[in-house]
Amino acid sequence: MSTRQVSSSDDPVIEHIAQLTEPMSGGEKPKDRWRIGTEHEKFVYSTTDHHAPSYDEPGGIRDLLLAMREFGWQPVEEGGKVIAMSGSDGAISLEPAGQLELSGAPLENLHETCNETGRHLQQVKAIGEKTGTGFLGMGMWPDKTRAELPIMPKGRYKIMLDHMPRVGNLGLDMMLRTCTIQVNLDYSSETDMAKKFRVGLALQPLATALFANSPFTEGKPNGYQSFRSHIWSDTDPHRTGMLPFVFEDGFGYERYAEYMLDVPMYFVFRDGKYIDAAGLSFRDFLKGNLSVLPGEKPTMSDWTDHLSTAFPEVRLKSFLEMRGADGGPWNRICALPAFWVGLLYDQTALDAAWDRVKGWSMEEREALRNTVPKLGLDTPIPNGQTLKDLAREILDISSAGLTARNRLNTSGDNESGFLDPLREVVAKGKSPAAQLLDRYHGEWNGDVSRIYDEMSF
Repeated sequence: MSTRQVSSSDDPVIEHIAQLTEPMSGGEKPKDRWRIGTEHEKFVYSTTDHHAPSYDEPGGIRDLLLAMREFGWQPVEEGGKVIAMSGSDGAISLEPAGQLELSGAPLENLHETCNETGRHLQQVKAIGEKTGTGFLGMGMWPDKTRAELPIMPKGRYKIMLDHMPRVGNLGLDMMLRTCTIQVNLDYSSETDMAKKFRVGLALQPLATALFANSPFTEGKPNGYQSFRSHIWSDTDPHRTGMLPFVFEDGFGYERYAEYMLDVPMYFVFRDGKYIDAAGLSFRDFLKGNLSVLPGEKPTMSDWTDHLSTAFPEVRLKSFLEMRGADGGPWNRICALPAFWVGLLYDQTALDAAWDRVKGWSMEEREALRNTVPKLGLDTPIPNGQTLKDLAREILDISSAGLTARNRLNTSGDNESGFLDPLREVVAKGKSPAAQLLDRYHGEWNGDVSRIYDEMSF
């Protein structure tokens, strides 16, 4: 999640409704300036007993963050506490229960993306050897209860943790027990954004199936391949889901802004502190009628903050965020941006992907989204096939898109090799979660702690 660092002195008050589309239209870039921003989260655990370290304990999350100064990272504080690190590779930030996130820098190609990921993992592993911590690549804690997990000292998290139980049953699990990989991508125009948004939403269930990696809860199989994905279906219906309006004629920046105005607020950031505005209306804020700041109208930074508090399967800010994948090991961190860049950054591939899914009804898209957390690649699609069959077609389209981009490394390889982990999943016919369940019922003999040996970075 976003880490607010400072209040801007150049922060205009929103005077006109038209200003609300400025972050989105301002994100438009010519194709030669399109970039790739990859984010990934991982669980932090003590190598002695697998507990999740608290913020303050010796060798805990604070010490882990500060130790990153060895590699040139600089602390970011909130209320006198270090809550992130800033550096040339982007930002390292904390999720609510101490999950560690790299929000990578905007990069030109996937070779750079994978190098960035590799640098980061080498750094945290080096620090982990000194602090006695390990890092687990999963979509959900496989063995921890909510009560066993610490809470990080970020103001927005306290507000969200208090609010979540009011609007859904699984929001606390989303915050405390899950990890994801996502990629942030650019667009050239409102029309280009809309087509990419539609393809991204329609194919998000396929990404969920290919990356499904959260089949255990509190040490036992939970009946799902991506329980992380299921969690989103009972987190907060006002700010999650498949967004049917994106597929309607005329969809663009203004329609997304209208959607965001109807997403209830979480907070307002003032003087370095988060003010609880959970459940209040941004429309009232625009009129100066927000109860926690009477008479005050929002600034553009308030609107930017608010854009980060909706969690649909694809999110629009000044770029598009693909949000359907579970956390996983190093090669799948590289595979997710490869999957989407191949589909969305080459026009022929984008057109082919849209042709493949444009005939689906909204009911069929919703059915896919609702079924995939349990069935993974065996989820049926509208033509009688399964996501396993669709995966072969879409990976071919993505591979062709990456080949057409012709971004080569020093060995002369293009970017399509980053799809290999996904090709292996399809060849086996089983999601990563299904493969883990096979081990659990087989060689692990029901001992989920074996996952720390096999899924740690």
